[in-house]
Amino acid sequence: MPRRELEALKLERLRHIVRYCYENVPFYHDRFNAIGLRPEDIRTLKDIRLIPPTTKADLRDNYPFGLFAVPREKVVRIHASSGTTGKPTVVGYTKNDLEMWSGVMARIICAAGVNESDIAQISFGYGLFTGALGLHYGLERVGAAVVPASSGNSEKQLMLMKDFGVTTLIATPTYAMYLGELAAELGYGPEDFKLRIGLFGSEGCTTELRAKIEKRLGLFATDNYGMSELIGPGVSGECEYRCGLHFAEDHFLPEIVDPETLEPKDEGETGELIVTTLTKEAMPLLRYRTRDLTRITTEPCKCGRTHARMEKVMGRSDDMLKIRGVNVFPSQIESVIMQIPQISPHYMLYIRREGYHDTLEVQVELVDASLLDSFAALEELTANIRAKLRVVLGIDAKVKLVGPKTIERFAGGKAKRIVDLRDMR
Repeated sequence: MPRRELEALKLERLRHIVRYCYENVPFYHDRFNAIGLRPEDIRTLKDIRLIPPTTKADLRDNYPFGLFAVPREKVVRIHASSGTTGKPTVVGYTKNDLEMWSGVMARIICAAGVNESDIAQISFGYGLFTGALGLHYGLERVGAAVVPASSGNSEKQLMLMKDFGVTTLIATPTYAMYLGELAAELGYGPEDFKLRIGLFGSEGCTTELRAKIEKRLGLFATDNYGMSELIGPGVSGECEYRCGLHFAEDHFLPEIVDPETLEPKDEGETGELIVTTLTKEAMPLLRYRTRDLTRITTEPCKCGRTHARMEKVMGRSDDMLKIRGVNVFPSQIESVIMQIPQISPHYMLYIRREGYHDTLEVQVELVDASLLDSFAALEELTANIRAKLRVVLGIDAKVKLVGPKTIERFAGGKAKRIVDLRDMR
């Protein structure tokens, strides 16, 4: 769709969803009235800034169904976040929402190169998590055969992958890397599988980690982006050129703002992604703060798609580590680690407070256990890693080398690599 037509469609849908929220969601009705805002005040796309952002705290305050815009009888599916702290965030779907979700997922799946001749193994955990079922219905819409393997039982995963001739793997990058390592331990090489495409999501993945996964499994990997609050996966995804994730702008309206001031950023500038759902029925959200840091361009892509593209998420504004006044993102550390051949892709970050200063310890896993027997080799490797981290981060981090397979593998969901010990006594 030409950009001019797309902008007109977005404005039409924005004005509709604003009125829909005002008339059907008490939370938005009261919020608008409190600041004297009326749906008819939204006349242009820029007028969206008149609406206060919605946050995850708003979802939790209205737990479980307070933000639903339809009667409970119209809700045909309920998902929820993992809820590691406090109540989970709950989201609902109407039949039309599920149709839309399958459609935006099918776009991403096709853009990555998957078609009806593929056999796709989903190694996400099924359940309240949106990832597995989101990909499942999108793959079926495309016509691919789906193997709903779920997560865990990794040796069986590899057996199914080999015996069924699986061509597409759906997993977190962390679990895909683990499957590649396990395959090598069991004597399998990439040539023993028919894998050609990986559809990875649910957690960040640096280009360095992706390259390692591709080499181990012999596939072409793409990223896709989403979150349960918005729909699940399907908000954006990469095409074969991997030069940004194509945003489904006709269903999700993106903004990039300064995470501190919430002032808009110019196109191409990095900031926090804010998203408005334009077509959701059960639980529409106006200006939802994702906390993800990225940037957006509307320049045409070589693939011919005209929708805006977002850069791979560099980190989260609420996950950013501030060490001695310096902003540090885990993705920066991962990029360094992936370039060191003696180190596996598995790591942990420990934040402590010593006296009046915060310290960062990067715990990394050796590939070869024999290095543990050589003090000189360990000292040299540790110094090398510290030096590379210092160049990238601008601070001096502690580095601890540990033996192979001593750092936890995360099979079921997002990897939890940050341990903040500053508030522990």
